[in-house]
Amino acid sequence: MKQSAPDLDVIVSEIVAEMRARKDRGTVATYIPELANVDPDHFGLAIVDVAGNVFSGGDCTVPFSIQSISKVFTLTLALGRIGDRLWRYVGREPSGNRFNSIVQLEHELGVPRNPFINAGAIAVTDVILSGRQPRETLGEILRFVQFLADDGAVSIDKDVAASEKRTGFRNAALANYMKSFGVIENPVDHTLGVYFHHCAISMTCEQLARAGLFLSCNGVNPLTGLSVVSAERARRINAMMLTCGHYDGSGEFAYRVGLPGKSGVGGGILAIAPGKASIAVWSPGLDQAGNSHLGRIALEELTRRTGWSIFGA
Repeated sequence: MKQSAPDLDVIVSEIVAEMRARKDRGTVATYIPELANVDPDHFGLAIVDVAGNVFSGGDCTVPFSIQSISKVFTLTLALGRIGDRLWRYVGREPSGNRFNSIVQLEHELGVPRNPFINAGAIAVTDVILSGRQPRETLGEILRFVQFLADDGAVSIDKDVAASEKRTGFRNAALANYMKSFGVIENPVDHTLGVYFHHCAISMTCEQLARAGLFLSCNGVNPLTGLSVVSAERARRINAMMLTCGHYDGSGEFAYRVGLPGKSGVGGGILAIAPGKASIAVWSPGLDQAGNSHLGRIALEELTRRTGWSIFGA
């Protein structure tokens, strides 16, 4: 018997209402001072399907700092720049440690475990920076995200970037340690400047869901017909998101949600339902692993009601 298509308008409305009613909202990130000021009661959800239909609710049009979700886009750019040579500078395995762990980096002689922990994303940023000036590189990253979202209004929150720069001592330690092993090739302050700013990109749930749509369609943006990456590369980016996209909570996310995804400490999560849709959810309160508490619960409910888990309904 053929399963009927899910009524996404109803599902989104129900999930938004349920999440807004919950009291267990997690804790907002405080180690970046600007993020500590975000209202924890925000909740937004947006789904963009492969036909371009948008299903959204809650605070889906309120911009937020995407933080580590930007690492999906910088990984895509770096792979386009140097291909599989990227894996000389960063690994592909889950970390099992905190996203800013320096102990693991020391154990592995300066080569970060994957592109989504902080050290790995700094190494990826350094690859994109090579041969360019920081301002030029940052412009390239921002234009790429604007292109993917088909929205020139996507911008960088300069207050968040400045806040990260003032307090980014751990990231500076990671970058300098990698520099000592030759993993970082550019001046550390240049690489960190670009890194802090691309993490401070500000987007709405609807913009973010559109930006991720190419990963649900074998690397092609179905709304424009333009190829962003090859089908093989899109599959591999999705694989990295599934295994490494939620730091040391990646296994729990795969177990409960069953979709490739990438979180950020701003409370956002980008999730990909291959062949079906791109999904963005935002709730600023985080769990102990640094992932959006209600965001993960909302996505678990979404896959339960739609049957979209890549592991089957």
